[in-house]
Amino acid sequence: MAVVALVLYRCSQREPDAYREAIEIKPAVLEEASDQMLQKTTALVSDVEREGDWEALFTAEQINGFLAVDLARNHPAALPKWLSDPRVAIKPDRVMLFGRVRRGEFDSVVTLTVEPYVPNPNVLALRIRGVRAGIVPMPLGNVLEAVSQTAQRSDIRLHWKQAGGDPVAMITLPAAFDEDDKLIQIETLRLAEGEIYFSGTTTMPDTMLPDEETVLPDEENESTQRRGSS
Repeated sequence: MAVVALVLYRCSQREPDAYREAIEIKPAVLEEASDQMLQKTTALVSDVEREGDWEALFTAEQINGFLAVDLARNHPAALPKWLSDPRVAIKPDRVMLFGRVRRGEFDSVVTLTVEPYVPNPNVLALRIRGVRAGIVPMPLGNVLEAVSQTAQRSDIRLHWKQAGGDPVAMITLPAAFDEDDKLIQIETLRLAEGEIYFSGTTTMPDTMLPDEETVLPDEENESTQRRGSS
């Protein structure tokens, strides 16, 4: 048992290659990427305020620049004290969310792998594919509970469904109206290697938003608030 525990501990201390690469990016590169992220975000806000279609593409490098520079510098209280050095990696079929977690004696880089998509306007689905400490798979129960608690504290409308045996967090984004009563809707989310693409429309509100009972393509017709798996 001692040997097994030692092996598991050492495996939990192995940093994923994608995380190590993101952490080792030079500060000057991160600064530039953070500036690009902020510029694109500002341009997106401007586009969204105009009636019609809008779109935006962000790279993993730009997001990581923001996380390493602007978030750390200007929003230090945005993350819980036990989480530091968040980064992302984007693949065509998934997004990997990294962060160093220190809670009690636990100290490891945790990876949460999700498949995000927009099944209906202003409904963001996060299909959770797994969570690891280092390279060791972890039970999902605590992760789902933490997601639920975070959503509740932030007044985010969330409920759980299942698709193909995976838990799916269904987040209904609030209807957003600008000062001219135009309705802002996110309609598309696509992933590519190192990139995430959003698009949507800003229109006069003449239709209702979809309710939270959106049916997933392979939904198992059940919801859960907590599910543990490895």
